[in-house]
Amino acid sequence: MIHRRFFSLDTQWNVVHVPERPNGFGVLVLGDKDHFVESSTSLWIQHGGRSQLLQCLQDEGYTVFYSNLYGRHWGSSEAYHLAKQLYHLVMKQEILNKRIHILAEGMGALLALQLMENDGNTFVRSAGLLNPCIDLHTHAEHEKNNKFFYKQFTKDLTQAYKVERKQVSKLIKEYPSVTELKSTLPVKIWTAPNASTHYPIAHSKKYELHREELHSPIMLSLYLPEKNYLFERSLLQFYKQHEKVL
Repeated sequence: MIHRRFFSLDTQWNVVHVPERPNGFGVLVLGDKDHFVESSTSLWIQHGGRSQLLQCLQDEGYTVFYSNLYGRHWGSSEAYHLAKQLYHLVMKQEILNKRIHILAEGMGALLALQLMENDGNTFVRSAGLLNPCIDLHTHAEHEKNNKFFYKQFTKDLTQAYKVERKQVSKLIKEYPSVTELKSTLPVKIWTAPNASTHYPIAHSKKYELHREELHSPIMLSLYLPEKNYLFERSLLQFYKQHEKVL
């Protein structure tokens, strides 16, 4: 029987999905804007495609864990510290290899990149990014094309970073750019055609180019939501490829 454990950490709900036959590896999920965890459910339990992916990961023996992370965090330091806290707690409670895989979607990639930069050598093994928001500057410019989206985005930032609206431009300007990233950990990106994602391929292309300059190329693939099973297979292959060195 597959076991789920819900618990609260710093007022935020978290869940650990423990498979029937653990393979010893963990996957930290960092969701997009619509991600949520409540006291007995989550987006990944309710949403058909994600629930299927979760089942697929568990069938392969992965222990999957994630947090509500204060909702629309946009890579805030508060969310970053909670993600680390969750990691350390799960490591104490489960028998897992200390180096985990990450699966980040949308804005979750902002946190994934921070974890890779600051804690990569300690506990990150690889990162799979789905339709990622990699560059806050690029995203801000993209949102400016739609007044409603930009208004919501700036409101999210004031709440996530606890700043006033007039400080938002400065916050975006000072956010580390892609070219400042140094991590060369294994990354694979799956990105949907522009029409079906809020984060254009420009994000991924910019990061792909930067990694080439670091002489540590990444893999970039097309993601087709209607062929979800191909993504599942591809993600599992990527993770297993980076489990040879414990």
